[in-house]
Amino acid sequence: MHIIIDNGHGNDTPGKRSPVWADGSQLFEYEFNRKVAEIVFNFCRTAGVDATLLVPELYDVSLVERVRRANKISLADPEAFLISIHANAGGGTGWEIFTSPGETMSDKIATIFAEFAEKMLSKYNFRTRKDLSDGDPDKESLFYILRKTICPAILTENLFMDTERDCRFIMSREGVGVIASIHINAIQYILGL
Repeated sequence: MHIIIDNGHGNDTPGKRSPVWADGSQLFEYEFNRKVAEIVFNFCRTAGVDATLLVPELYDVSLVERVRRANKISLADPEAFLISIHANAGGGTGWEIFTSPGETMSDKIATIFAEFAEKMLSKYNFRTRKDLSDGDPDKESLFYILRKTICPAILTENLFMDTERDCRFIMSREGVGVIASIHINAIQYILGL
């Protein structure tokens, strides 16, 4: 099985950053996404799991190109799946996961990720935001990367960068480690490691 790790956005993506907090600190989403993606990627390589960082470039790569790259990998390994890593915004709090509409293998993968997120983030009093209307915790969306990839694909929104408590957690070394561990533990479980 091949794990395709998509670190969302780039250093040239407009917006995609936290407010500047009172102490002058600020989170840039592309930096956070890449930190988490790199930890997950390094774990996979160390564990002997085939993995690809979909966007090694620092600048943003178009969704069309991201999908093209993911689909090329998926054609070579039909058991591949994609994880797109993000920090959320919009004034909320908590962790959530998205799949494309309908019941697919992505829903099963997302459920495993959601279970690990709930277990690990509850220790820090962060909640997981769920949509249980169809029997599983993921939210369904028409995000391009989820609709157009031929392999199962999930998109994680790892707390809110515009909510100070969430943001300060994911700006911390501990927070980055916890978010990366959610992804790693879910991958280990899926692969039976």
